Amino acid sequence: MTGLVAVVMTFSIPIIAILTHHFQRQSKTKHKMIKDELELEKLKHENYLIETEKLRLELQQKLVNPADERKIL
Repeated sequence: MTGLVAVVMTFSIPIIAILTHHFQRQSKTKHKMIKDELELEKLKHENYLIETEKLRLELQQKLVNPADERKIL
């Protein structure tokens, strides 16, 4: 019985260490993915704001100078 306990303890410690290392590496990968997704969302939001401002300025320009558009045509 003592031999069985010694064998189980001998093999379980490295297995637990391997599993712990694997889960830590998985957590770091998930953290990096979430960080990248957050950066992407920030860029999308910034792009949205820029496009909205551009459209607002174009609309304002058309409302202020409607005759200019006819000259181009």
